Amino acid sequence: MSSKHRVVVLKIVAGEMSVTAAAAEHGMSRQYLHRLLARYRDEGLDGLDARSRAPLTSPQAVTDRVRDRVVQLRQVLVAAGTDAGPITIAWHLRQEGLTAPSTSTIRRILHTAGLITPEPRKRPKSSYVRFEAAQPNETWQSDFTHWRLADGSDVEILNWLDDHSRLLLSCTVHRPVTGRNVVDTFLTTIETYGPPASTLTDNGRVYTARHGGGRNEFEYVLAALNIRQKNGAPNHPQTQGKVERFHQTLKRWLAARPRAASMLELQTQLDAFREHYNTARPHRARDGQTPATAYATSPKTAPAGSRPDAVHYRIRYDHVGSNGKISFRRAARMHHLGIGIEHRGKRCILIADEHTVTVIHLDTGEIVATNTINTATSYWRNNEKEPGRWPGSLS
Repeated sequence: MSSKHRVVVLKIVAGEMSVTAAAAEHGMSRQYLHRLLARYRDEGLDGLDARSRAPLTSPQAVTDRVRDRVVQLRQVLVAAGTDAGPITIAWHLRQEGLTAPSTSTIRRILHTAGLITPEPRKRPKSSYVRFEAAQPNETWQSDFTHWRLADGSDVEILNWLDDHSRLLLSCTVHRPVTGRNVVDTFLTTIETYGPPASTLTDNGRVYTARHGGGRNEFEYVLAALNIRQKNGAPNHPQTQGKVERFHQTLKRWLAARPRAASMLELQTQLDAFREHYNTARPHRARDGQTPATAYATSPKTAPAGSRPDAVHYRIRYDHVGSNGKISFRRAARMHHLGIGIEHRGKRCILIADEHTVTVIHLDTGEIVATNTINTATSYWRNNEKEPGRWPGSLS
Protein backbone atom coordinates (compact mmCIF):
# COMPACT_ATOMS: atom_id res chain seq x y z
CA MET A 1 0.00 0.00 0.00
CA SER A 2 2.88 2.43 0.76
CA SER A 3 4.27 2.02 -2.82
CA LYS A 4 0.85 2.95 -4.28
CA HIS A 5 0.75 6.03 -2.03
CA ARG A 6 4.16 7.10 -3.32
CA VAL A 7 3.20 6.72 -7.00
CA VAL A 8 -0.02 8.72 -6.61
CA VAL A 9 1.58 11.51 -4.56
CA LEU A 10 4.56 11.87 -6.92
CA LYS A 11 2.24 12.14 -9.96
CA ILE A 12 0.28 14.90 -8.22
CA VAL A 13 3.43 16.75 -7.13
CA ALA A 14 4.87 16.46 -10.67
CA GLY A 15 1.70 17.97 -12.11
CA GLU A 16 0.84 14.84 -14.08
CA MET A 17 -2.55 14.45 -12.34
CA SER A 18 -4.91 16.62 -10.32
CA VAL A 19 -6.08 15.53 -6.91
CA THR A 20 -9.58 14.99 -8.30
CA ALA A 21 -8.35 12.82 -11.21
CA ALA A 22 -6.02 10.79 -8.95
CA ALA A 23 -8.89 10.13 -6.49
CA ALA A 24 -11.15 8.87 -9.28
CA GLU A 25 -8.49 6.69 -10.93
CA HIS A 26 -7.07 5.09 -7.76
CA GLY A 27 -10.26 4.81 -5.67
CA MET A 28 -9.22 7.20 -2.91
CA SER A 29 -11.08 10.13 -1.39
CA ARG A 30 -9.83 13.66 -2.04
CA GLN A 31 -9.57 14.24 1.74
CA TYR A 32 -7.29 11.19 2.13
CA LEU A 33 -5.06 12.35 -0.72
CA HIS A 34 -4.71 15.80 0.84
CA ARG A 35 -3.59 14.11 4.09
CA LEU A 36 -0.98 12.10 2.16
CA LEU A 37 0.30 15.28 0.51
CA ALA A 38 0.61 16.98 3.92
CA ARG A 39 2.57 14.00 5.29
CA TYR A 40 4.86 14.13 2.19
CA ARG A 41 5.58 17.82 2.74
CA ASP A 42 6.39 17.22 6.45
CA GLU A 43 8.23 13.88 6.33
CA GLY A 44 9.13 13.17 2.73
CA LEU A 45 8.53 9.74 1.17
CA ASP A 46 8.86 8.01 4.59
CA GLY A 47 5.70 9.79 5.69
CA LEU A 48 3.72 7.82 3.10
CA ASP A 49 4.36 4.41 4.71
CA ALA A 50 1.28 2.57 6.06
CA ARG A 51 0.49 3.35 9.70
CA SER A 52 -1.32 1.32 12.35
CA ARG A 53 -4.70 2.63 13.47
CA ALA A 54 -4.21 1.22 16.95
CA PRO A 55 -3.87 3.80 19.78
CA LEU A 56 -0.40 4.42 21.11
CA THR A 57 -1.55 3.33 24.56
CA SER A 58 -4.37 1.01 25.66
CA PRO A 59 -6.26 1.61 28.90
CA GLN A 60 -7.18 -2.11 28.86
CA ALA A 61 -3.58 -3.33 28.75
CA VAL A 62 -2.64 -5.66 31.58
CA THR A 63 -0.02 -4.15 33.87
CA ASP A 64 3.06 -6.10 34.89
CA ARG A 65 1.81 -6.07 38.48
CA VAL A 66 -1.47 -7.75 37.53
CA ARG A 67 0.29 -10.21 35.20
CA ASP A 68 2.72 -11.23 37.96
CA ARG A 69 -0.11 -11.55 40.49
CA VAL A 70 -2.07 -13.81 38.14
CA VAL A 71 0.90 -16.18 37.98
CA GLN A 72 1.44 -16.01 41.76
CA LEU A 73 -2.22 -16.71 42.52
CA ARG A 74 -2.23 -19.71 40.20
CA GLN A 75 0.77 -21.20 41.98
CA VAL A 76 -0.58 -20.48 45.47
CA LEU A 77 -4.07 -21.85 44.74
CA VAL A 78 -2.74 -25.02 43.10
CA ALA A 79 -0.43 -25.64 46.06
CA ALA A 80 -3.40 -25.18 48.42
CA GLY A 81 -5.40 -27.81 46.54
CA THR A 82 -8.21 -25.42 45.67
CA ASP A 83 -9.68 -24.23 42.38
CA ALA A 84 -7.16 -22.18 40.39
CA GLY A 85 -9.04 -21.42 37.19
CA PRO A 86 -9.36 -17.98 35.54
CA ILE A 87 -12.70 -17.21 37.23
CA THR A 88 -11.28 -17.89 40.68
CA ILE A 89 -8.11 -15.91 39.95
CA ALA A 90 -10.19 -12.96 38.72
CA TRP A 91 -12.25 -13.09 41.95
CA HIS A 92 -9.11 -12.99 44.10
CA LEU A 93 -7.73 -10.05 42.09
CA ARG A 94 -10.91 -8.08 42.73
CA GLN A 95 -10.77 -8.96 46.44
CA GLU A 96 -7.27 -7.43 46.49
CA GLY A 97 -8.47 -4.21 44.84
CA LEU A 98 -6.84 -4.96 41.47
CA THR A 99 -8.49 -4.64 38.06
CA ALA A 100 -9.15 -8.16 36.86
CA PRO A 101 -8.62 -8.83 33.15
CA SER A 102 -11.06 -11.02 31.23
CA THR A 103 -10.93 -14.75 31.89
CA SER A 104 -9.60 -15.31 28.35
CA THR A 105 -6.73 -12.89 29.05
CA ILE A 106 -5.94 -14.65 32.34
CA ARG A 107 -5.94 -17.97 30.49
CA ARG A 108 -3.44 -16.57 27.93
CA ILE A 109 -1.19 -15.28 30.74
CA LEU A 110 -1.19 -18.72 32.38
CA HIS A 111 -0.56 -20.44 29.06
CA THR A 112 2.39 -18.14 28.29
CA ALA A 113 3.81 -18.85 31.76
CA GLY A 114 3.54 -22.59 31.12
CA LEU A 115 1.06 -23.08 33.95
CA ILE A 116 -1.75 -24.67 31.93
CA THR A 117 -1.53 -28.32 30.95
CA PRO A 118 -3.20 -28.99 27.58
CA GLU A 119 -6.17 -31.33 27.94
CA PRO A 120 -7.99 -33.52 25.38
CA ARG A 121 -10.97 -31.89 23.76
CA LYS A 122 -13.83 -31.95 26.25
CA ARG A 123 -17.45 -32.75 25.64
CA PRO A 124 -19.23 -29.50 24.62
CA LYS A 125 -21.24 -27.87 27.39
CA SER A 126 -24.25 -27.64 25.08
CA SER A 127 -24.56 -31.42 25.18
CA TYR A 128 -25.26 -31.48 28.92
CA VAL A 129 -28.73 -31.16 30.41
CA ARG A 130 -28.35 -29.20 33.64
CA PHE A 131 -30.66 -29.58 36.61
CA GLU A 132 -30.48 -26.85 39.19
CA ALA A 133 -32.77 -25.76 41.99
CA ALA A 134 -34.17 -22.27 41.51
CA GLN A 135 -33.89 -21.25 45.20
CA PRO A 136 -31.85 -22.11 48.28
CA ASN A 137 -33.38 -24.94 50.36
CA GLU A 138 -35.32 -26.17 47.35
CA THR A 139 -33.16 -29.31 47.21
CA TRP A 140 -30.36 -30.57 49.43
CA GLN A 141 -28.04 -33.19 47.99
CA SER A 142 -26.24 -35.68 50.21
CA ASP A 143 -23.64 -38.38 49.71
CA PHE A 144 -20.55 -39.70 51.45
CA THR A 145 -17.06 -40.54 50.26
CA HIS A 146 -14.11 -42.55 51.58
CA TRP A 147 -10.83 -41.19 52.96
CA ARG A 148 -7.84 -42.75 54.70
CA LEU A 149 -6.18 -41.56 57.88
CA ALA A 150 -2.41 -41.50 58.30
CA ASP A 151 -2.40 -45.05 59.67
CA GLY A 152 -4.19 -46.33 56.56
CA SER A 153 -7.55 -46.89 58.27
CA ASP A 154 -10.66 -46.03 56.27
CA VAL A 155 -13.22 -43.42 57.29
CA GLU A 156 -16.21 -41.88 55.52
CA ILE A 157 -17.07 -38.21 55.04
CA LEU A 158 -20.78 -37.35 54.94
CA ASN A 159 -21.82 -34.14 53.16
CA TRP A 160 -24.98 -32.07 52.74
CA LEU A 161 -24.93 -29.57 49.87
CA ASP A 162 -27.52 -26.96 48.85
CA ASP A 163 -28.27 -27.57 45.17
CA HIS A 164 -28.93 -23.93 44.22
CA SER A 165 -26.14 -22.03 45.97
CA ARG A 166 -23.68 -24.97 46.35
CA LEU A 167 -23.40 -24.01 50.03
CA LEU A 168 -21.73 -26.79 51.99
CA LEU A 169 -24.27 -27.19 54.78
CA SER A 170 -22.57 -30.00 56.68
CA CYS A 171 -19.30 -31.95 56.36
CA THR A 172 -18.62 -34.62 59.00
CA VAL A 173 -16.42 -37.70 59.42
CA HIS A 174 -17.73 -41.11 60.54
CA ARG A 175 -16.58 -44.73 60.78
CA PRO A 176 -18.70 -45.78 58.97
CA VAL A 177 -21.67 -43.60 57.95
CA THR A 178 -24.87 -45.06 59.42
CA GLY A 179 -28.53 -44.24 59.01
CA ARG A 180 -28.44 -42.59 62.42
CA ASN A 181 -25.56 -40.35 61.27
CA VAL A 182 -27.61 -39.29 58.25
CA VAL A 183 -30.59 -38.36 60.43
CA ASP A 184 -28.46 -36.65 63.10
CA THR A 185 -26.57 -34.45 60.64
CA PHE A 186 -29.75 -33.70 58.70
CA LEU A 187 -31.62 -32.57 61.80
CA THR A 188 -28.66 -30.52 63.05
CA THR A 189 -28.46 -28.82 59.66
CA ILE A 190 -32.18 -28.06 59.71
CA GLU A 191 -31.77 -26.32 63.06
CA THR A 192 -29.27 -23.95 61.39
CA TYR A 193 -30.75 -23.45 57.92
CA GLY A 194 -34.39 -24.48 58.21
CA PRO A 195 -35.90 -27.50 56.42
CA PRO A 196 -35.51 -28.03 52.67
CA ALA A 197 -38.41 -28.67 50.34
CA SER A 198 -36.74 -31.84 49.05
CA THR A 199 -33.63 -34.02 49.30
CA LEU A 200 -31.70 -35.79 46.54
CA THR A 201 -29.55 -38.83 47.32
CA ASP A 202 -28.60 -42.16 45.85
CA ASN A 203 -30.35 -45.40 46.81
CA GLY A 204 -27.95 -46.35 49.62
CA ARG A 205 -29.50 -48.07 52.63
CA VAL A 206 -28.66 -45.14 54.89
CA TYR A 207 -31.00 -42.99 52.75
CA THR A 208 -33.82 -45.34 51.74
CA ALA A 209 -35.31 -48.75 52.52
CA ARG A 210 -37.90 -48.60 49.75
CA HIS A 211 -36.35 -51.48 47.84
CA GLY A 212 -37.00 -53.66 50.87
CA GLY A 213 -40.62 -52.59 51.01
CA GLY A 214 -40.41 -50.31 54.04
CA ARG A 215 -39.00 -47.07 55.40
CA ASN A 216 -35.92 -46.23 57.40
CA GLU A 217 -35.47 -43.51 60.01
CA PHE A 218 -34.48 -40.88 57.46
CA GLU A 219 -37.58 -41.53 55.39
CA TYR A 220 -39.81 -41.25 58.46
CA VAL A 221 -38.22 -37.91 59.32
CA LEU A 222 -38.80 -36.62 55.79
CA ALA A 223 -42.43 -37.73 55.85
CA ALA A 224 -42.99 -36.09 59.24
CA LEU A 225 -41.61 -32.77 57.97
CA ASN A 226 -43.43 -33.03 54.63
CA ILE A 227 -40.10 -33.01 52.78
CA ARG A 228 -40.10 -34.63 49.35
CA GLN A 229 -37.55 -37.41 48.89
CA LYS A 230 -35.84 -37.80 45.52
CA ASN A 231 -33.42 -40.64 44.71
CA GLY A 232 -31.23 -41.05 41.67
CA ALA A 233 -31.80 -43.92 39.28
CA PRO A 234 -29.72 -47.01 40.14
CA ASN A 235 -26.36 -47.14 38.33
CA HIS A 236 -26.79 -43.53 37.19
CA PRO A 237 -24.47 -41.39 39.37
CA GLN A 238 -24.83 -38.38 37.03
CA THR A 239 -28.04 -37.51 38.90
CA GLN A 240 -25.89 -36.55 41.89
CA GLY A 241 -23.30 -34.91 39.65
CA LYS A 242 -22.88 -31.78 41.79
CA VAL A 243 -22.02 -33.67 44.96
CA GLU A 244 -19.79 -36.07 43.00
CA ARG A 245 -17.77 -33.15 41.61
CA PHE A 246 -17.74 -31.62 45.06
CA HIS A 247 -16.05 -34.77 46.41
CA GLN A 248 -13.24 -34.27 43.88
CA THR A 249 -12.78 -30.70 45.12
CA LEU A 250 -12.77 -31.85 48.74
CA LYS A 251 -10.22 -34.62 48.18
CA ARG A 252 -7.92 -32.35 46.18
CA TRP A 253 -7.95 -29.88 49.09
CA LEU A 254 -7.29 -32.60 51.66
CA ALA A 255 -4.49 -34.13 49.57
CA ALA A 256 -2.61 -30.80 49.67
CA ARG A 257 -2.34 -31.07 53.46
CA PRO A 258 -0.70 -33.50 55.90
CA ARG A 259 -2.88 -36.58 56.23
CA ALA A 260 -4.85 -36.49 59.49
CA ALA A 261 -3.80 -38.95 62.17
CA SER A 262 -7.24 -39.18 63.82
CA MET A 263 -10.90 -38.58 63.13
CA LEU A 264 -10.79 -35.51 65.39
CA GLU A 265 -7.90 -34.04 63.40
CA LEU A 266 -9.67 -34.80 60.12
CA GLN A 267 -12.85 -33.12 61.38
CA THR A 268 -10.80 -30.01 62.16
CA GLN A 269 -9.55 -30.04 58.56
CA LEU A 270 -13.10 -30.51 57.27
CA ASP A 271 -14.32 -27.55 59.32
CA ALA A 272 -11.57 -25.39 57.79
CA PHE A 273 -12.42 -26.64 54.32
CA ARG A 274 -16.11 -25.87 54.78
CA GLU A 275 -15.31 -22.29 55.77
CA HIS A 276 -12.99 -21.89 52.78
CA TYR A 277 -15.39 -23.53 50.32
CA ASN A 278 -18.35 -21.41 51.40
CA THR A 279 -16.71 -18.00 51.79
CA ALA A 280 -13.40 -17.85 49.90
CA ARG A 281 -14.01 -19.85 46.73
CA PRO A 282 -16.15 -18.31 43.95
CA HIS A 283 -18.31 -20.86 42.18
CA ARG A 284 -18.44 -20.87 38.39
CA ALA A 285 -22.07 -22.01 38.38
CA ARG A 286 -23.03 -18.98 40.50
CA ASP A 287 -21.47 -16.29 38.26
CA GLY A 288 -18.40 -16.00 40.45
CA GLN A 289 -20.31 -15.62 43.73
CA THR A 290 -19.23 -17.60 46.74
CA PRO A 291 -21.78 -20.19 47.94
CA ALA A 292 -22.34 -18.21 51.15
CA THR A 293 -23.22 -15.07 49.19
CA ALA A 294 -25.47 -16.96 46.77
CA TYR A 295 -27.32 -18.60 49.68
CA ALA A 296 -27.71 -15.43 51.73
CA THR A 297 -28.90 -13.15 48.92
CA SER A 298 -31.69 -15.35 47.54
CA PRO A 299 -35.15 -16.05 49.02
CA LYS A 300 -35.45 -19.49 50.60
CA THR A 301 -38.07 -22.09 49.86
CA ALA A 302 -39.57 -24.54 52.37
CA PRO A 303 -41.55 -27.79 52.48
CA ALA A 304 -44.94 -27.75 50.77
CA GLY A 305 -47.60 -26.09 52.92
CA SER A 306 -45.07 -24.17 55.03
CA ARG A 307 -44.42 -20.44 55.25
CA PRO A 308 -40.68 -19.95 54.56
CA ASP A 309 -40.55 -16.87 56.81
CA ALA A 310 -42.20 -18.64 59.74
CA VAL A 311 -40.82 -22.18 59.75
CA HIS A 312 -38.59 -22.94 62.70
CA TYR A 313 -38.21 -26.43 64.06
CA ARG A 314 -36.51 -27.88 67.07
CA ILE A 315 -35.90 -31.57 66.49
CA ARG A 316 -34.34 -34.24 68.68
CA TYR A 317 -34.31 -37.94 69.45
CA ASP A 318 -35.62 -39.48 72.65
CA HIS A 319 -37.42 -42.55 73.97
CA VAL A 320 -40.57 -42.86 76.02
CA GLY A 321 -39.80 -43.41 79.69
CA SER A 322 -41.18 -46.23 81.81
CA ASN A 323 -43.80 -43.77 83.10
CA GLY A 324 -45.09 -43.11 79.57
CA LYS A 325 -43.63 -39.59 79.44
CA ILE A 326 -40.81 -37.69 77.73
CA SER A 327 -39.08 -34.73 79.35
CA PHE A 328 -38.75 -31.62 77.19
CA ARG A 329 -36.86 -28.44 78.06
CA ARG A 330 -38.13 -25.14 76.71
CA ALA A 331 -36.97 -21.63 77.67
CA ALA A 332 -34.84 -23.05 80.53
CA ARG A 333 -37.86 -24.82 82.06
CA MET A 334 -38.45 -28.57 82.09
CA HIS A 335 -41.82 -29.85 80.88
CA HIS A 336 -43.22 -33.38 80.70
CA LEU A 337 -44.96 -34.69 77.61
CA GLY A 338 -47.69 -37.25 78.12
CA ILE A 339 -47.24 -40.03 75.55
CA GLY A 340 -48.89 -43.13 77.00
CA ILE A 341 -47.77 -46.07 79.08
CA GLU A 342 -48.36 -48.39 76.11
CA HIS A 343 -45.56 -46.59 74.23
CA ARG A 344 -42.89 -46.89 76.94
CA GLY A 345 -39.41 -47.67 75.61
CA LYS A 346 -40.22 -46.64 72.05
CA ARG A 347 -37.57 -44.68 70.15
CA CYS A 348 -39.08 -41.43 68.98
CA ILE A 349 -38.29 -38.22 67.21
CA LEU A 350 -39.68 -34.99 68.63
CA ILE A 351 -40.51 -32.17 66.21
CA ALA A 352 -41.38 -28.88 67.91
CA ASP A 353 -42.54 -25.67 66.25
CA GLU A 354 -43.85 -22.56 67.99
CA HIS A 355 -47.07 -24.19 69.14
CA THR A 356 -46.88 -28.00 69.10
CA VAL A 357 -44.56 -30.92 69.79
CA THR A 358 -45.16 -33.90 67.48
CA VAL A 359 -43.80 -37.27 68.67
CA ILE A 360 -43.17 -39.92 66.00
CA HIS A 361 -42.24 -43.57 66.55
CA LEU A 362 -39.07 -44.10 64.53
CA ASP A 363 -39.65 -47.78 63.83
CA THR A 364 -43.11 -47.34 62.29
CA GLY A 365 -43.48 -43.65 61.46
CA GLU A 366 -46.64 -43.55 63.59
CA ILE A 367 -47.50 -40.27 65.32
CA VAL A 368 -47.85 -41.42 68.91
CA ALA A 369 -48.47 -38.01 70.46
CA THR A 370 -49.06 -34.35 69.79
CA ASN A 371 -48.61 -32.01 72.72
CA THR A 372 -49.68 -28.36 72.78
CA ILE A 373 -46.96 -26.07 74.14
CA ASN A 374 -48.18 -24.30 77.26
CA THR A 375 -45.49 -22.42 79.15
CA ALA A 376 -47.78 -22.00 82.15
CA THR A 377 -47.86 -25.71 83.01
CA SER A 378 -45.20 -28.36 83.47
CA TYR A 379 -47.30 -31.22 82.06
CA TRP A 380 -48.54 -31.27 78.45
CA ARG A 381 -51.07 -33.98 77.74
CA ASN A 382 -51.21 -36.09 74.57
CA ASN A 383 -53.83 -34.60 72.23
CA GLU A 384 -54.04 -37.93 70.38
CA LYS A 385 -55.67 -39.53 73.46
CA GLU A 386 -58.96 -38.75 75.09
CA PRO A 387 -58.56 -36.96 78.45
CA GLY A 388 -58.70 -39.39 81.37
CA ARG A 389 -56.63 -41.51 83.68
CA TRP A 390 -53.66 -43.59 82.58
CA PRO A 391 -54.44 -47.23 81.81
CA GLY A 392 -53.99 -49.31 84.96
CA SER A 393 -54.23 -46.35 87.32
CA LEU A 394 -56.40 -46.46 90.43
CA SER A 395 -60.02 -45.57 89.84
